[in-house]
Amino acid sequence: MIKLGIIGMSEGNAHPHSWSAIINGCYNAEEINKMGYPAVSNYLKANEDTLGISGAKVTCVWTQDKYISESIAKTAKIETIASSLEEMASMVDAVILARDDPRNHVAMAKPFIDADIPIFIDKPLAITVEDLEYFSNQNAKGKFIMSCSSMRYANECRIVKQELASLGNLELVTAVGKKDWIKYGVHLMEALFSLLDDPKPVSVKHVGEAGKDIVYIKFENGLVTTLHLFMDIAPTFQISLFGQKGWRLMDIKNSYSMFRDNIIEFVRSVEESKPRLPFEKTEMIIKTLIGATESLEKGGKTVYL
Repeated sequence: MIKLGIIGMSEGNAHPHSWSAIINGCYNAEEINKMGYPAVSNYLKANEDTLGISGAKVTCVWTQDKYISESIAKTAKIETIASSLEEMASMVDAVILARDDPRNHVAMAKPFIDADIPIFIDKPLAITVEDLEYFSNQNAKGKFIMSCSSMRYANECRIVKQELASLGNLELVTAVGKKDWIKYGVHLMEALFSLLDDPKPVSVKHVGEAGKDIVYIKFENGLVTTLHLFMDIAPTFQISLFGQKGWRLMDIKNSYSMFRDNIIEFVRSVEESKPRLPFEKTEMIIKTLIGATESLEKGGKTVYL
């Protein structure tokens, strides 16, 4: 049995509660609702028959606030609340850093990387060149670092991926989502890159504005994609593919399924002592994320990757 630690929590991110429940196979709906996440308790209830990940258990939790730690522990029957990251590192076989505030990722991941403990880091891995270089260097040293958005494992995209050949040569791909570029642009890119078998991006250009992000990504194979992240639209994650022979629309909604598949892939990776998702794929996405931010700051100038 793999003993997992879970680290939380950043504002608005319910992953510490939901992922712990998915892994441990139990949840306290009242506690989750009290913390402000009724949608989480709803999808856990709808999927009660598939809760629980074989071969793993969250045995330890740490957050910056003991009240939050106690809530997560109560939600998923977690045995131990660690007093520090260093203490957690001495108690677990692997860890999930379930915070989506990338500026804290290096500091929070370092105790586990230094201790050679496999770590999964919530999206986005980094948002500065310096932090990405740190993780790249640690990966090059053989450290076990896995990071992605769960949209890499979205069933809606995998269904359409089976039909790609029938669309003919792709001419255009568009993606639309709600909220900000940093935390949610990575969702769309993860789904998009995975769907297309992770083609190499060569340039990125941000032609929108903060809160109304419009980003062009050009790939090595010549394909052009556009991503649209708008704060004030209705919640959505959609990807459209336009080929010479046909087109498809993906409306990505099944969060539970993608979360569970993501966790399973991490657990399988720990069992195999190597990330099943190559770090280089994550690195390409984060470079694109950072490049688009740089483009916005430079007034829409094309950034070559």
